[in-house]
Amino acid sequence: MTPAATPLKASREPAPNPPTRTQRRGSMSRRDKLGRLDFVVSPYLYIAPFFVVFAITGLYPLLYTAWVSFHKWHLIGGDQGFTGVDNYVNVLQQPNFWIALRNTFSIFLLSSVPQIILAILIAYVLHTNLRAKTFWRMGVLLPYVVAPVAVSIIFSKLFADQSGMVNAILGQVGIGPIGWHASAFWSHIAIANMVNFRWTGYNALIILAAMQAIPRELYEAATVDGAGRMRQFWSVTIPQLRSTIMFVVINSTIGGLQIFDEPRMFDTMGNGGADNQWLTLTMYLYQLGWGPQKSFGRASAVAWILFLIILLFASLSFLLTRRIASSGTDPARSGRRRRPRRAQHRTAARRAGNSRVQEGALS
Repeated sequence: MTPAATPLKASREPAPNPPTRTQRRGSMSRRDKLGRLDFVVSPYLYIAPFFVVFAITGLYPLLYTAWVSFHKWHLIGGDQGFTGVDNYVNVLQQPNFWIALRNTFSIFLLSSVPQIILAILIAYVLHTNLRAKTFWRMGVLLPYVVAPVAVSIIFSKLFADQSGMVNAILGQVGIGPIGWHASAFWSHIAIANMVNFRWTGYNALIILAAMQAIPRELYEAATVDGAGRMRQFWSVTIPQLRSTIMFVVINSTIGGLQIFDEPRMFDTMGNGGADNQWLTLTMYLYQLGWGPQKSFGRASAVAWILFLIILLFASLSFLLTRRIASSGTDPARSGRRRRPRRAQHRTAARRAGNSRVQEGALS
């Protein structure tokens, strides 16, 4: 006889509750706890030094300058009481502030726009099959390592009104001498040349690095479609450089609006010209803080106004450049005409890849 089958009582018992979070933590060994703590905390510890240094050297001076801008603060006498927004009102009522603002934007536009265009062209030339590539790439970076004061002194001699080499060359072709220091516009041209001399090569290397990351299949597909070098440059190279160009534009905006060394050293006086022809906002700030007024409160007000202007224009540059970039990459905004062309490029890339595979198999 076989024993009668008995029902399984264990199956009717309720399933044990899963361990709670506290129970799991209690059952973890000390080594597991340290490993979990290391996994959670380590990333923050790795990036903490940067934020600590930034808080000391960047954030604290920024907030302290804002606090000083609301006080009557003398260079020697120190804090002389809270004045509210009087420093800001006083600065905005000064004609020299608006002259400095005009000069700053004029020099910024005359330097940044040609600088980015030249950087793209130089990067494109360096990206081609040149002999001694390393030599040429190092050569374009040499102006960046020259001290700004040395560049300013050399260019101030080149653009001297009476004995400058530029006026001498213009005289050889029948053009009269230009008052580089007397005219506001021509002084801005001369200072913009200094800025372009130093920063064009630096930006060209950044763009060159981005060019080298463009997939070769895109150029091969464009070649299959019959696109020439110029067409490939505008339809393949420039669209692939949009994010890098966005970075260069924002970087140039921030640096261009803070220009100080070049206009400061353009003449021996360093005051921005007899009629403030090339007085910039940073030079005006310096005059308020360390000039006859010795007013740190007004200088701090100018610093914060300049900070807000840079923040505004950097944001506008970012939004404008991103909008231009997304208009060419977003299929919803690109329109119907571009879809067939992209499909043709993808098909050509597949064909080029298949042909290489077939050639490899035959060889």
